[in-house]
This record gives sequence, structure tokens and C-alpha cells, in this order.
Amino acid sequence: MSVTTDTSIIPLVESETTVIPVVDGPTPAGLHAESVSAWFGRHHVLDRVSLDMPAGRVTALIGPSGCGKSTFLRTLNRMHELVDGAQFAGAVRLDGDDIYDPRRKLMDVRRSIGMVFQKPNPFPAMSIRDNVLAGLRLTGTRASRSTKDELVESCLRRGGLWNEVKDRLDAPGGGLSGGQQQRLCIARSLAIRPRVLLMDEPCSALDPTSTRVIEETMIELAREVTIVIVTHNMQQAARVSDQCAFFLAAQGTPGVIVEHGDTASMFASPQDQRTHDYVNGRFG
Repeated sequence: MSVTTDTSIIPLVESETTVIPVVDGPTPAGLHAESVSAWFGRHHVLDRVSLDMPAGRVTALIGPSGCGKSTFLRTLNRMHELVDGAQFAGAVRLDGDDIYDPRRKLMDVRRSIGMVFQKPNPFPAMSIRDNVLAGLRLTGTRASRSTKDELVESCLRRGGLWNEVKDRLDAPGGGLSGGQQQRLCIARSLAIRPRVLLMDEPCSALDPTSTRVIEETMIELAREVTIVIVTHNMQQAARVSDQCAFFLAAQGTPGVIVEHGDTASMFASPQDQRTHDYVNGRFG
């Protein structure tokens, strides 16, 4: 399958309104990428990448800059197609259902597969409470005031932020520290009850203390949502992930997965010398 999409025609909000039980916890879903290839215009970025990302586990995508990790991550919830000239081939299956099936609504995909970006991006003038609830508005989801209050507390607790902000929920989200803002973004992502959470280097701009809190949050969240994280920090990958996939792109060629498997095995006894050299800091 190949997709080329003009971002101007992608709706941010679908016309119908959904009413769902927003407080109940989600059920983690498995993701399977099947022969995924990606391009930006004529530039071939990924070549036939296949990877199983098991439900309720943390999968880390590792590798040097420019090897296609973040592009691969964005194919997993159809964000790749937001770029002008982007093309895609292959399949991404969420519990067996292809998210690129033309019959599947884009907003349903985004509800099921959330995203946390490298740089915290809360709505700065919006209150902490309204930041958490913003996803409901974008997805056209209705909820009562009491349900919203429960949702705000539940998501902030799961995002590891509740105790720090519970007495100032009406304060602007932009007034929080960098680490707190990133946890607010995690809470905002959780509000739409995703089954998978994608994280693109979520700690790269944070101090060590904030990084530790985010990592603890990820480990806790893995009980209820599947996590796929891009990270350049090998210690972080070793601490938080259950399995790793090592991406590499030789000069002038698209990115591929060299090796993937259980994290402990990947670090202790990798099968490919290139993996061994990378995880031991010899390049990248």
C-alpha cells in the first residue's frame, strides 16, 4: 500500500461526536509492523521494516541519528502522512487490524495510538485541567463534569503529576517546569484512553531528576498501555524497555532493523557485531 497525503485535507476533528466511558483504563494492544517502507518525496528513509511490539510491553527503538527511528515511530499512528510528499508502503496492524485500511477512520487510529513528542508541547495559556481535557475536544468526545474531574485526576496520577499540581489545576500549563510539562503531555495523551503510547525521545530535553520521574512513569504505565519509545540513551533503553530494535542506515541507503530482541540479551550478547559496537558506545 502507498499513501501520499496533503496535510491540508486531514481533519483534526471528525464530524460525529462520541460518548465513551473515559475513566475506565484501556486494554494494551499489540502492534505489528509488516514490511514498512517510507519516503519523503524521492528520499527513501525506511526499507521493509518488520517488528512485533507486544501488548503491555515497552519496546525501545535505538540507533544513531538519521537511521529512520522517528520516521518509523510516526508511521505507527499515521503521523508520517502529515508531511507533504510523504509516502508509505506496508502495513501496521493494531491487534491484527491494519490502521492504513481505507475503511478505518483516522481519528479512531489516533484515539487508540497516542503520541508524546521530544519537546513538551502543552497549550501554554490553557490551564493544567484544560490541557488534560484537550484531547476530548479534539476527538469530539463528550463527558459530564464529574467524569471530567475524575478523568483529570486519574490521568494526572497515571502521569505521575497529580501530587504536584492538585492544588493548582487552574494554573497555566505553561508555568510548569520542563519535566512537569512533559508529564502533563503524557496525562493529556492518556485522557483519550489510548491502547498504545508512542514516545519520541521524551527525556532528551530534561534534567536527570525529571528523566528519572518520566522513566518511573513509563514503567508504571506499561501495565495498562503498550509503549514504543525512541531513545538515544542506551542506559535509558536498558532501564525501561522489555525489548529493543536496533536501526541502522548505511551511507546513502534507507534505514533497516539490524537486530531486535529481548533488551537484556541485546545488551549482553548481541548477535550482530554492529549492535555490539553501538550499545557499547563505539559509534553513534
